[in-house]
Amino acid sequence: MKVLLVPNHSREDAIAGARELEAWLEGEGVEVAWAHDKRLFPNLRTSAEGCDLVVSLGGDGTLLRAAKIVGYSEIPIVGISYGHLGFLTTSAPDGLIATVGAALAGELHVSRRATLAVTADFERADGSTYTLESFALNDLAISRGGQGAVIEFDISVSGHHIDRLRGDGFIVSTATGSTGYALAAGGPIVTPEFTGMVCVPVAPHTIMARAFLTSPSDVVEISMSPDRPVKRHFFADGQPLGEENGNEGFEGMRVMVRRGPGDILLLDHSAQSFYQSVSRVFYGKTGGK
Repeated sequence: MKVLLVPNHSREDAIAGARELEAWLEGEGVEVAWAHDKRLFPNLRTSAEGCDLVVSLGGDGTLLRAAKIVGYSEIPIVGISYGHLGFLTTSAPDGLIATVGAALAGELHVSRRATLAVTADFERADGSTYTLESFALNDLAISRGGQGAVIEFDISVSGHHIDRLRGDGFIVSTATGSTGYALAAGGPIVTPEFTGMVCVPVAPHTIMARAFLTSPSDVVEISMSPDRPVKRHFFADGQPLGEENGNEGFEGMRVMVRRGPGDILLLDHSAQSFYQSVSRVFYGKTGGK
């Protein structure tokens, strides 16, 4: 058996917890691997191939990194909260060993989370184009660029044109991502059992544009309007897409978003963990009525 540890390398307590967990796992005869520190090795890729479990030690951002490492392979992930929000994580650090032990024993609840498969087209300064494929657990977001000008774009769902909008951007999220950027932009909180997509305009320049949901088989296409050639950027789970991000020649032209070919398997203590997190994070309730 092999376990991959994905700690937040900027938090000493998360690193200390990962070392404690590594010592315990090795004592149990489990092989341990570590994800690298992205600050020191930004171009190095961590693989989860051959792993039976991935343990995220940090906040929700660390768990999103673990999800990207896993991709569509459906290797289970358990999150230990060393962050501020801890919406996606399962346990506090004081339950570290017990939680991971329960995960290895198959005693935790499995929450299947739909993912996104993103295909994005870009244009370089010299007019040449290229295409990137990307994974996302939370969302794909389009935003205006550093010049601050609003962007204009067309929204289509499975070949059906919905509208042309002007505004600060647009978000296509999973149910998991509905409690992140999409929620901040006015979208609904959606149960993890929903496997379609949540589409949310960001500060649209019309009172008619509203969030809407798609079916799991739909494809959402967002095409930037040639009538308004301003700077704009694409992000998957908050990370910029495009090899020339920050360069004046960087332009996102079009993006297509569909449900990913594999789910993320989040391990938690019960089927009610999502609603308990909603109550704790958004309503400030710590238990009871």
